[in-house]
Amino acid sequence: MRIVTCLHDNAEHLAILIDTTVYRCAEISDQLPTSMQEFLNGGHPNILTLQQAEKKIKNGSINIKGTNITEAQLIAPVPHPTSCRDAYAFRQHVATSRRNRGLDMIPEFDQFPVFYFTNHNAIYGPGDIPCMPLHMQQLDFELEVAIVINKRGKNIKAAEADDYIAGYMIMNDISARKLQMEEMKLNLGPAKGKDFATVIGPYLVTKDELLPYKTPHYKGHTGDSYNLEMTCKVNGKQVSLGNFADMDWTFAEIIERASYGVELFPGDVIGSGTVGTGCFLELNGTARLENPNHTDQWLQDGDTVTLEVTGLGLLENKIVLTNE
Repeated sequence: MRIVTCLHDNAEHLAILIDTTVYRCAEISDQLPTSMQEFLNGGHPNILTLQQAEKKIKNGSINIKGTNITEAQLIAPVPHPTSCRDAYAFRQHVATSRRNRGLDMIPEFDQFPVFYFTNHNAIYGPGDIPCMPLHMQQLDFELEVAIVINKRGKNIKAAEADDYIAGYMIMNDISARKLQMEEMKLNLGPAKGKDFATVIGPYLVTKDELLPYKTPHYKGHTGDSYNLEMTCKVNGKQVSLGNFADMDWTFAEIIERASYGVELFPGDVIGSGTVGTGCFLELNGTARLENPNHTDQWLQDGDTVTLEVTGLGLLENKIVLTNE
């Protein structure tokens, strides 16, 4: 099942996407949740309720028109996360980025999954991403997958953690690299370099949709893994290619780490971190090693960034320079 949040009459509405048609839950039945947070607070029973509604629409038991996705105004599927963490789970990205800076692979990567908190009030979906002048200094995309929690828990074991995941989304952790590198010299962050825009969408995909892509994970790790190709195009030209199955730490293991001594809540969003080749910071560093005369590429005003992940859809955004 694919679940979206859309704007209708200037209000946010929970909706189901079937093929290319958006059906608002409020129009389907007055018994359905009408916001993403209400849906998540209800846990797995709400997933079953929406799946039943989806089935009735498909078999004609419920006859409503819906709206074509090209005419629906989609926003972030989880427009108001209760928190937003981003992990660092792809070894290829970490190792390559460190190599490009002349550093050995850090051994702690294999000891525990690490994450940071970003601004859960700066969430975007498809569409324009406003960036101020300082953001435009080495502006970067990050090709990721994110989950959202729909079950409250603390000290969650990895073996049980997948039960806390409502579904999966594409995530673009927009990053102002110059700001990020300046502040991290002080051994804090990333903060200001990443607190202005995190993009998720275009819809939340429940786990049943991804069963055909399920694949065994790396030996010694616990949790679900899916064979999903991940790509990024900038202005129509592909710059990144990776796979969700290459995530070394699973989301289950990240949940175990994140929930140690701390409660997780429905609405908490957690990103995977960047897939290998999934940002210009890594790509530029590799290119400079191969060609000292390489000219770095960064996102510019007017650029279109298109992230696509098998089973999770296509998330497209335009960079827009602003002074506000």
